[in-house]
Amino acid sequence: MRVTRNAKSYTNILTAPFRLSLAAALVSTFSASIQAQEEPVLEEVVVTGIRASLQSAVNLKRDSDNLVEVIMAEDIGKLPDQNLAEVLENITGVQITRTAGVGTGVQIRGTNANRVEINGVSTLGSGAGRSGIDFEDVNASIIAGVEVIKASEAKTVEGSVGGTINLLTIRPLQLTDTLVSARLQYEESSLSEESAKPRFSGAYGDTWDTGLGAIGFVISGSYTESAAVSFRPRADRDTLSSVDGGPQDFLGIQFLLQEQEADLYETTNIASTLEWAPNENLEFFLDVNIIEQERDREQYRVQASGVSSVRNIQAPTDFETVNFNISDLNRNYQAALRGTIEPDLANDDDDPNLRFTSETDSRATDSEVIRFGGKWRNDKWSLSAELASSKADTETPELDTTLNFINPNCPLDGTSNDNCVPYVYDLSGEELAFGINFDSPFAPAVADLTNPANIVLDQVDYNNDQQNNSEDAFRFDVSYMVDNWGITSVDVGYRFNDTEIEFDAIGDRIGGFSRMEDSPSGLLFEELLVRGPTNYDDADGRDLFVKNFLIVDPDRANKNPLGTLRILEDALAEHRLDNPDATGDLVANIESDQNQYYKIEEETNALYAQLNFASGMFRGNVGVRYVQTDVDSTAYGPSDGNGDRSLATQSGDYSFLLPRLNLVMSPTEEENLLFRLGFGKDIRRPDYDLLNTGFEYDPSENEVVAFGNPGLSPEEVVSWDISAEYYFADASVVSIGYFHKERTDIFGTFLEGAALIPSDNVSGFVRETDPACPGGGTYNPEVVPNVLGDPDTRGMCVDFTIPGNDSATTTQQGIEISFQGDLSGYEDQLGWASGFGVIANYTSQDFSGGAAEDCTTGRGLTALGEVCAARGLLDFSEDAYNFTLYYEKYNLTARMRYTWRDEFRTDDFAGGASLNSTFSFPVLTEERGQLNAAVGYAIGENFNIGLEVTNLTEETITQRCVSEDGPVCFVGNPDRRITLGVSYRM
Repeated sequence: MRVTRNAKSYTNILTAPFRLSLAAALVSTFSASIQAQEEPVLEEVVVTGIRASLQSAVNLKRDSDNLVEVIMAEDIGKLPDQNLAEVLENITGVQITRTAGVGTGVQIRGTNANRVEINGVSTLGSGAGRSGIDFEDVNASIIAGVEVIKASEAKTVEGSVGGTINLLTIRPLQLTDTLVSARLQYEESSLSEESAKPRFSGAYGDTWDTGLGAIGFVISGSYTESAAVSFRPRADRDTLSSVDGGPQDFLGIQFLLQEQEADLYETTNIASTLEWAPNENLEFFLDVNIIEQERDREQYRVQASGVSSVRNIQAPTDFETVNFNISDLNRNYQAALRGTIEPDLANDDDDPNLRFTSETDSRATDSEVIRFGGKWRNDKWSLSAELASSKADTETPELDTTLNFINPNCPLDGTSNDNCVPYVYDLSGEELAFGINFDSPFAPAVADLTNPANIVLDQVDYNNDQQNNSEDAFRFDVSYMVDNWGITSVDVGYRFNDTEIEFDAIGDRIGGFSRMEDSPSGLLFEELLVRGPTNYDDADGRDLFVKNFLIVDPDRANKNPLGTLRILEDALAEHRLDNPDATGDLVANIESDQNQYYKIEEETNALYAQLNFASGMFRGNVGVRYVQTDVDSTAYGPSDGNGDRSLATQSGDYSFLLPRLNLVMSPTEEENLLFRLGFGKDIRRPDYDLLNTGFEYDPSENEVVAFGNPGLSPEEVVSWDISAEYYFADASVVSIGYFHKERTDIFGTFLEGAALIPSDNVSGFVRETDPACPGGGTYNPEVVPNVLGDPDTRGMCVDFTIPGNDSATTTQQGIEISFQGDLSGYEDQLGWASGFGVIANYTSQDFSGGAAEDCTTGRGLTALGEVCAARGLLDFSEDAYNFTLYYEKYNLTARMRYTWRDEFRTDDFAGGASLNSTFSFPVLTEERGQLNAAVGYAIGENFNIGLEVTNLTEETITQRCVSEDGPVCFVGNPDRRITLGVSYRM
């Protein structure tokens, strides 16, 4: 099946069977990318289902003049995965990262710095990033196809490093029949205590020939509820310890954490298009995409803090040997592996501590992508104009509460609200397990742990941050048909966009209490307390964990955060009646934090000129894109001396000339063998939050202050692509490609640690309190010291980070190999076995160069000494592969996909940790594979039942500190999700 042209039919109705109408509907959208001169039309075919989608994708890839990868839905609203990020994981050179088991990040050729569009229009995310809409916000059922542009043309909008992801919706004037479809599913998580969640999607579309011309309309929508759960234990072993008469300089226990992330998603997506073709030369369209996402996070943390108070007194029972093997540091360290942590009343009468935190870090995002435009064409000219508006308004309601357990079986002095709890831990087998040591004489009874009388309120955080992102764009494109000297057409165009990003942090904190006198008893807010989940062993079968504890009901806090806050404020007021000398706020002063507020405004003008050619065995395009951008960064300046602050704006501008070339050689008349060459220059602008001058202070002594840098320059990328493709049968291709990228001014985060001064206190160190911070770091006036200072004071020097550009060039290169084929052509010889097919791809890449380094500071400096190592690229795996085996015959479809990616370094880790907790270096996520499977059966011509399983074998995510030879710091145990459903299509 090949793309053909038909300039006489302005309705562009396809002659293929209805089951291919979806694939056909996408061709008109895709044609702008593949430089077809008129709307492409598909010849009649008889294949359906998986093979139809593969055949359509192969044809679009083959006929494009630049390097693209395409995935087409095998039926209406039926991409190969439920999650859009996992759909993209099918593509060569694409890897993904997950949050609570759900695909949320996509790396193309080793980088997150990509663009996401819907029908060629920019999308905006819920945060301050540049990559576009959050993948978990878009239900794959409304997306009819996906293209990944790896080699840009001059007309391709700038802004990506790895590639541009374009999500395609159905074009109504391309439908061959009335479209009616519906699907109902239920999804269940293996680790969630919630019941199965529903998913519903449907679509309707039709075309009408009227006296005013052809009119087409299509609307698709979905409503999805989903529960995704991941268990993420953490262990900090980042401080050298010594025990009198025992081991010297071993990595002792600094902190232990048991965490569950439970995300409850409620997603509504609507995609609609109206098209009108008054005659064969003129066409208008209106696209409206509405995306609403509500994510309620019900996260809890069980924290064993204050354990560092005895790390120089009590030795572990077992050790493991770790060798960080980084830079010049190549020595063995003994690290705590198993042991107990007992209160030592002579040293500290109220450590270690047991704390229970309930977090509802929720998010509600309303997104819109609206596109209105038209196109006129005749034999020589084609003119198109388009107005587009994108927005993403986000609220992040959050109510976090920390409760301290007061151990009744420990002789506390009655002043501190720390709690004297014994622990036992076992960090072997990459489980990072710990629990209460019930063999200790200090051990509380199980009933004590769930008694509200033994709970006190430590801290309450209420936030409802606002992120409002918008972009208005206009573009005008002209194409002139030449058809002389091998030139087919000349394209020129102009694009203007106005982008505004505004962030306002709204909220307040109560507490950070350290004294019993300030801390209300759980009896005063007992109505809010519920028992925490008891299924932490479901993921890995562990025996050792904390399963009896109380938290503030996260479901209630999600549904009524202000009402929950009022009950806690009332408890504080009632407690104050009996403790009139207590200090601290009684109510939250909910207001905007001027320190964090920022607004970024950008205006960009872009011009391009592109020459398209086809002569003999060669075709392609060459052109140049000119980009000029003005940036204004607004935030609150310093106080004027009277306590008043005013907004101040810093401005900047830049311009770039971006040449681009794509060449395709077809040595055979059938064009079944293609060779491609691509060259292009692009830029990647800094994320908006990197450009702001706002920042946030946190009362925790271990929290890092993150500053922005409005002086950041865009990253520059020069790319080369060479590839060969052999199309040996319908829906079948084998290809191999090489890519090379030179990247300069890469963005990086630089950490400066506050000095740790040796001390006789329980931790062995204190931090400076001089606001000038002569030893490094920045002064945080809101810190309430814990073990690094006097808890009766406020303010100390803490670590800070600041973004910057890497002045040196990083070279990135790789090889991509893919294969797609089936046995359908051998039905006579193989019978039922001819239903099998295979899709496989492999990517190998590496990078070199760059001057940016990560260097030890803070706790990392005290443990490892002065060590620096090249940063390289984060979230970059050297090797990855993807293997899919499918079967389609006798109304049965089945698919099994195994995806594997090599280890990679990242700053995405668990449990509220920061670089201060990881020896000052990003962590290393170990290699991991995941198996997904699906099976469906067609009942007659209209109904289909199906079962899909994500993460079938519940694979673990393991993260090590510093390097592959370092200690295990974090472990993720994501769930298995099973989806059962039925679909109808007329």
